[in-house]
Amino acid sequence: MSQPPAHGRVAALVPAAGRGERLGPGAPKALRELAGTPMLVHAVKALAGSPLVDLVVVAAPAQSVEQVRSFLIDPEFGAEVAVVAGGDTRSESVARALIGLPDDVDVVLVHDAARPLVPVEVVTAVASAVREGHQAVIPVVPVVDTIKSVDDDGRILGTIPRAGLRATQTPQGFNRELLQRAHAEVDEAVTDDAGMVESLGVEIHAVEGHEESFKVTRPIDVVLAESVIAKRRSR
Repeated sequence: MSQPPAHGRVAALVPAAGRGERLGPGAPKALRELAGTPMLVHAVKALAGSPLVDLVVVAAPAQSVEQVRSFLIDPEFGAEVAVVAGGDTRSESVARALIGLPDDVDVVLVHDAARPLVPVEVVTAVASAVREGHQAVIPVVPVVDTIKSVDDDGRILGTIPRAGLRATQTPQGFNRELLQRAHAEVDEAVTDDAGMVESLGVEIHAVEGHEESFKVTRPIDVVLAESVIAKRRSR
């Protein structure tokens, strides 16, 4: 169900306190470099580049808050950028970023720092859909692989038709009050904020995502991301 259109400001939250073990040893995942620039900086630039985003709040590793602030001092950002200390989990980091938002923010986007190459138009599409009255919005892309259901013993139980399946991306957009309610009321383990909101019985609206908004979680993803960056720079 839609709500009245939003008229306040838009804030984008970036939970970036995770270690990123699958990328191997080293700095926290969000601070790993892609083409010479921390992954987090790429993500913040994409968010701040949207004409609808007024504020970006990064929830950084507690021990790296000042370091992250130094990365994000950039007059070219199109939005205000703030940094807070994140928590031990993704949801805790989002909750901490939510706490300090100005009162005039009524649309909140939540974006994975590990999706550094999200096109600006996807960010704008999500924010716009929330402003138009949708309570919760997610970008999605078609599932291209054949999906099998498998039991604990490795037996194939069946093939799941993929025509109606979509893979979820970020940023995910929400009415601020709804997102705050979800973080206050939902205790179950979920992998994203849309899952928290969905558990409240709220309808989720989908917009088109983008193939370049993939998640950088493995070493091979770094190679792919740097290839995309090189392609963009050559245009």
